[in-house]
Amino acid sequence: MYEVLASEEIYTGRVISLRKDTVAMPEGGSSVREIVTHPGAVGVLALDDDGAVVMLKQYRHAIGEHLWELPAGLRDADGEPPLETAKRELAEEVGLAGERWELLTTSLSTPGFCDELVGLYLAQGLSPVDRPEGFTVEHEELDMTVERVPFDRALQMVFDGTVRNSLAVIGILAAAAHRSASPQLRAVDTAF
Repeated sequence: MYEVLASEEIYTGRVISLRKDTVAMPEGGSSVREIVTHPGAVGVLALDDDGAVVMLKQYRHAIGEHLWELPAGLRDADGEPPLETAKRELAEEVGLAGERWELLTTSLSTPGFCDELVGLYLAQGLSPVDRPEGFTVEHEELDMTVERVPFDRALQMVFDGTVRNSLAVIGILAAAAHRSASPQLRAVDTAF
């Protein structure tokens, strides 16, 4: 059994924290693991009536590039259900609301060292809305571009390496499976 023998907080930041755990190994002995804690996030594959995916291109400093992404954001509002976070992020980032929502999937981004859990929603029946009151576009979002990409093109962008953001890759592939195989999805208001 894996048991935490000791835990030390190394860093606490605005979004993430880093701790060092000493863990007992099942075969004996122990090992040190550095763990990033994260509040979690949501993403939205917004599909318009013409079958185009609403995508954005945003600068990501960690890799020094603009990436094709889906609207997404942190679960950083205390007590806000994930679906409401997804609706808020869609309005904030691209000025859209969805009439129909489904929970496509949840994923652990990098479970080897981080506990970030991301819920990915499908939004359809899109309509324009004002950004939520109090929301200010700033920083990288000032440079962000939004484009509606035909679904087949978005899918090809995954396979040719143009879309490399993991949430966008998962979202596009999950939506492709949803369109072709109609898998049984969890309830849209499932907590995670």
